[in-house]
Amino acid sequence: VDYKGNNHVIEAAGILGCVRVILVTSVGCGSSKDAPPPSVYEVLKDVLVLKTKAENVLIKYYTNMNWTIIRPGGLKSEAMTGNAILTEDTSAIGTIHREDVADLVVKALSSPNTERKIFSAVDPSVESAANESGAKFAEYALN
Repeated sequence: VDYKGNNHVIEAAGILGCVRVILVTSVGCGSSKDAPPPSVYEVLKDVLVLKTKAENVLIKYYTNMNWTIIRPGGLKSEAMTGNAILTEDTSAIGTIHREDVADLVVKALSSPNTERKIFSAVDPSVESAANESGAKFAEYALN
């Protein structure tokens, strides 16, 4: 699913002439490979490699499409906080609620300054074992 499913959706979007696509993958994909702790990356490695492959298809072959890639950190199934951010910092790691990811996707969809960009999505207000140091990441301003 992580490659085949995403690839089928990307391919269908291209065939149908879609000009705007947002692909949600995961922190640990592509340029954010070093963001998660090594032990976490090793557990998720097979999935992250497949998601990275899907990202690469979108970037390389769909040059007429205005794509955005959002890589959420660890997901929680709780009510949104409204404090989640997008960042271009590839070292960003943390936790985010699924509802906040959905909210950021909708906001990015209508923000032209997110086109052809890759973001990590985390919520600085949610404690995360993966970010024990409490590192802060620069928020990307949506417009």
